[in-house]
This record gives sequence, structure tokens and C-alpha cells, in this order.
Amino acid sequence: MSDQPVAALTHRRVLKIAVPIVLANATVPILGVVDTGVVGQLGQAAPIGAVGIGAIILTAIYWIFGFLRMGTTGLTSQAHGAGNQVEVKALLMRALLTGAAGGVLVIALQVPLAALAFRLAPASAEVEGMAATYLQIRVWSAPAAIALYGITGWLIALERTRAVLLLQVWMNGLNVVLDLWFVLGLGWGVGGVATATFLAEWSGLALGLVICRGGFAGGAWRDWARVFDLKRIRRMMSVNGDILVRSVLLQAAFISFLFFGAGFGDVTLAANQVLLQFLHITAYGLDGFAFAAETLVGQAMGAGARASLRRSAILTSGWGLVIVLALAVVFALFGGAIIDLIAKAPEVQVEARAYLGWMVGAPLIGIGSWMLDGIFIGATRTRDMRIAMFWSALVYVGAVLVLVPLWGNHGLWAALMVFFAARAATLGLRYRELERAV
Repeated sequence: MSDQPVAALTHRRVLKIAVPIVLANATVPILGVVDTGVVGQLGQAAPIGAVGIGAIILTAIYWIFGFLRMGTTGLTSQAHGAGNQVEVKALLMRALLTGAAGGVLVIALQVPLAALAFRLAPASAEVEGMAATYLQIRVWSAPAAIALYGITGWLIALERTRAVLLLQVWMNGLNVVLDLWFVLGLGWGVGGVATATFLAEWSGLALGLVICRGGFAGGAWRDWARVFDLKRIRRMMSVNGDILVRSVLLQAAFISFLFFGAGFGDVTLAANQVLLQFLHITAYGLDGFAFAAETLVGQAMGAGARASLRRSAILTSGWGLVIVLALAVVFALFGGAIIDLIAKAPEVQVEARAYLGWMVGAPLIGIGSWMLDGIFIGATRTRDMRIAMFWSALVYVGAVLVLVPLWGNHGLWAALMVFFAARAATLGLRYRELERAV
């Protein structure tokens, strides 16, 4: 075992990894606003609903493959930390092939998937017809969209987060320009929005392959015996499978939160939806430092450097703490103004303000779960993550059953905070064993 870091672990290095991710995240909501705004210029409600439903359906489907980003980061950072550049290149090929296979599967199942989605969330015949048009065009970029998860994870593992920012800015910028041209210039309507995204995603994959060209230098990337090595594939499948189960449980908790909130009436449901945007903002701010933890912890694990692993966890978590303290202050001082910006209905504004205190506490309570997720992904201790999420979900259900009857919607928010704390506690209890495994 060596306790010497692969490279100096400094605050500057952490920020160099994290800041581009935070900036890349900031471009995501801009695209959604432009998509909605462009079709809104058509003067009809149906196109707005169709684009919204179509985007949500594909986002939900692609989200299933989110494991590819996290698993690729953990495995690649460890191979890089161990100095195994042949395996680093093989991992890029496995990620690309997995993304391509996943995309082909989505294309093949597009009809039953769309039918199931419309059955779960029915809309008017006009909206469903337009949404179907959107899906029929955009689904053909599924291989590119899913493969980009792998490329992003690979780049993050190698600390090339500026390249990730470049990819996001390129794809979202091109998407915006094509949106304006196809919809407002050529009058293609909903089909124009879908075509813009289709072209942006394929162009993003092309740019990603150019950025990753170093991974194709030499012949290691086409060493098929290594790329398709059963032991390594089983390892990749195990890691990705654990992450998938963990993510499904996490998503189920948030979806159930909305369902429980619906029982308090439309105004409270709307207020909860507005307040969830505060959690999204927190996630955007913390993601960069959680990703930095994935990268640095993974490299330390691969190098067998226990001291470096611990310093990576401390440095990234320290910066995460700075971010959540700042967010808590911002939410406390300007939370009401943020609510008014998001929601225009006076009754929703009043209702949301009644629960604003939970938003001030959420970043402080949630930081442990966010940062430990990054640490455990980097260490590829995904079995621990799956088990911890299972117990945390049970704790959350118990908290809902006890607190909601007592305190109503305040009890529901309290249960969500308990869920955050349980996630941090269940992973925190396993951290010492993680270090011993180095």
C-alpha cells in the first residue's frame, strides 16, 4: 500500500474539477425554458404540453441508463489511479458499446414504451398526437444520448470536466439555435423542436468522440479480448446494477413525495413542486464537488493510497459544506423572492412560504448523502450504496406513516429530511470499512 497521492491533492485541483460541472449544470434548465418558450410562440397550449410530455418520457427512459455515467466514472478513475491506461481505454469502448446497445433497445421498444407512458399520464388526443410525433423523431438519437453518459463519466474520471462543460454548451447552444430556426423560421412546430434535439445529441456524440480521441490512440481500444473480458464485464454489470437499484429506490421516494403531497390539495401540491426546485438548485451546486469526490477517491482507491482517499473525501466535502452554507443563507434571505419568480398564483406563493424553513435546512441536512454518494461511487462500493438506500427507503416510509398524520405537509417535509439523514447515516457507518478496503 502507498499513501502517496498520484498528484497533489489541493483546493485548486478540487475546484478545477468541480466548477466546470456546476457551470455545465447551469445550462440544463436554460434549454427547457427555450424549448417551452419557442413552442409557446405558436399561440396554442397543445404544442407546449406535447413537448413537455415528450421530453419527460424520454428523460425518464434515459434516466434508467444514468448508471452508465456513475459506473464509468468509478471504474475508470480506479484504473487511471492504478496506472492501467490499457483498461482506461477498454472502459471507454465498453461504455460506448453499452450506450449504443441501450439506444438500439429504446428504439426497438419505442411503441410499447410510448403507449405505456400515455396510459400512465393520459392527455388529450391532440397533445398525445403531437407528443408521438416528437418521440418518433427524437428517439432516433437515443444511442447518442445514452453513449454520452459513458463519455461524460469517462471524462470526469480523468478530471477533464472542462471538456464536459464544452460538450454541454455545444449541445445546448446548438439546440437553442436550431429550435429558433426550425420552429420560428421554418414553422416546423413540435417536430422542429424534436429535430433540433436529435441533431444536437448526435453532434454532441461526434464532438465527444473527438474530445476522447486520446482513448483511441494505439490499439488498446480495439483489444477485443480485453474489451469483452467476462470478468471485467461482470464487474461492470455488478457496479451498474447496484447503482440502478439504488437510483430506482431514490426516484421512487421523490415520486411518492409528490403523490403524498397531492393528498393535501392542488395548492399544496403546487407549492411542494415549487419548493422542490430549491432541491434541484442544491443538487446543481453540489454535483460538481460530488463528482470531484468520485474522481479523486476512485484514483486514490486504484493507487492503493489510503491517506489520499481520506484527504479527497475531506477536501471535496469541505467545499460542499461551503456551498450548502451559502445556499442556506441565500434561501433564508431570498427564498420568498425565488418563490415569487417561479410561481405567480398568490395562493401558491403564500403556501410555499409556509414551508420555506425546510428549504433552508435541506442543504445542511442533505450534504452528507450527496457527498457520500460521490465517495462511494468513486470507490465502487455500490453494494453498500444499494443496501444503504434500501434501509433509508424503509426509514422514509416509516417517517411518512408517523409524521404526516401528526403534522400534515410539514410532516411530509420532515420525513424527506429524515430520508436525507438516513442516507448519510447508513453510508457513513460503512465509510471506515471503505478505507480499510484500500
